Amino acid sequence: MLDLEVVPERSLGNEQWEFALGMPLAQAISILQKHCRIIKNVQVLYSEQTPLSHDLILNLTQDGIKLLFDAWNQRLKVIEVYDLSKVKLKYCGVHFNSQAIAPTIEQIDQSFGATHPGVYNAAEQLFHLNFRGLSFSFQLDSWNEAPKYEPNFAHGLASLQIPHGATVKRMYIYTGNNLQDTKAPAMPLACFLGNVYAECVDVLRDGTGPLGLKLRLLTAGCGPGVMADAKVRALERNIYFGDSCQDVLSALGSPHKVFYKSEDKMKIHSPSPHKQVPSKCNDYFFNYFTLGVDILFDSTTHLVKKFVLHTNYPGHYNFNIYHRCDFKIPLVIKKDGAEAPGEDCTLSSYSKWDQIQEMLGHPMEKPVVLHRSSSANNTNPFGSTFCFGLQRMIFEVMQNNHIASVTLYGAPRPSSHTRAEASAH
Repeated sequence: MLDLEVVPERSLGNEQWEFALGMPLAQAISILQKHCRIIKNVQVLYSEQTPLSHDLILNLTQDGIKLLFDAWNQRLKVIEVYDLSKVKLKYCGVHFNSQAIAPTIEQIDQSFGATHPGVYNAAEQLFHLNFRGLSFSFQLDSWNEAPKYEPNFAHGLASLQIPHGATVKRMYIYTGNNLQDTKAPAMPLACFLGNVYAECVDVLRDGTGPLGLKLRLLTAGCGPGVMADAKVRALERNIYFGDSCQDVLSALGSPHKVFYKSEDKMKIHSPSPHKQVPSKCNDYFFNYFTLGVDILFDSTTHLVKKFVLHTNYPGHYNFNIYHRCDFKIPLVIKKDGAEAPGEDCTLSSYSKWDQIQEMLGHPMEKPVVLHRSSSANNTNPFGSTFCFGLQRMIFEVMQNNHIASVTLYGAPRPSSHTRAEASAH
């Protein structure tokens, strides 16, 4: 049985690990994987068709705990303990729930002190007792009558007339004063762990297509040798097609992984695949998992030739490998008439494929069907995705109409003769 410390408006954890509000989904899953011998039978709950309409939930069924993540930014929003019989809980080092101590109204009063009068929800038959960043729900279905709630009479918990011995049914840890209005806080400093995260990524474009990326990065910096001065620092970095490997390293730092392409499975869709001379060395990706970005370098020139932006939706084969890249792609939609001014629109990681087609038009060619599996004999439980090409961008579309990834291509590079002429001028 887990023995956990409750920190209102912050976290639930012990000396080895901690689930902190604002923690990225990937970090919480990493904790569960690391302690899989202790924390077992974890469920991932999400909406398959409308993943942005409901919170993404990690349900620790063996321990009676749910971790609710905001569906948009994928950071921890609420920690719910829904079965207090499966876990030990303490506050400031003193237990208020264990096999020997029942979490009664008197015990909560003794451990946490006085608070405002609670709120009775007749529909749920639950009485909610609220502290800042912490709520307790008491079950009323076994009581003879609902509590006599007098709003102007507040002399501590006794005035609520909750029967003695009433025990807590659920506990919630969240940010702010109201559980219904709470939002996932910014990522706490303790969650950075030396990594750089992308707050947002803007795609830089001209009239013909993408030119590069403008990244707003967040990192935990501190003064020289003074940990107390640690704070989140925001940086802006631009990367363009044609940038060298060194340019990217100096702007973003070392990648989490370098992946060399063993084969080009899309080569068959090029005009003359049989005429292409096999390369002696392979193109390679810089994988930046916490940015949600892959950068492909040409094996010969070592210059950037492709960007891949990942949305990290649940129900995709690559889910939880990358953090969500919150990207924005500006578009100028030309209206009918040559002289009519264009209309400015923006695509984002939350745009759906039918919305994109309304703005960019329908692709002329049929999509490429992408089957992913870990080996030739395995099937992908999430099904295939479809790749559509528009304006030097390839959109990988999931079966629920959401975008799994966007691949950006640079303009065709001029021949060596043309480049030599340009440099001479």
